[in-house]
Amino acid sequence: MKRFWSFFSFLFVSTMALPVFAEGGGSAGGGSATAAIGAGLAIGIGALGGALGQGRAAAGALEGIARNPGAQNKIFTPMILGLALIESLVLLAFVIAIMLVGKA
Repeated sequence: MKRFWSFFSFLFVSTMALPVFAEGGGSAGGGSATAAIGAGLAIGIGALGGALGQGRAAAGALEGIARNPGAQNKIFTPMILGLALIESLVLLAFVIAIMLVGKA
């Protein structure tokens, strides 16, 4: 896990440093590369976070049901609601990525 966060922080810092090396010309399409990188990061991080959140939610719910099978009806509905809300955030990241690509 430490390697993952090291790689992720390196990737984040390296993409944030890209505008430093850009030339100062006022070209019309100057923001397209930055918008494309932003779109890629938005959908990538959104999908990664959503997948991790859904995995933890499902694991917690299944563990709770395994420990107390009688509580299945009380656990199942909030779990489905939580999964739907997590998925809505992933879809929001997708919409933001599409909007950024539209600017490019």
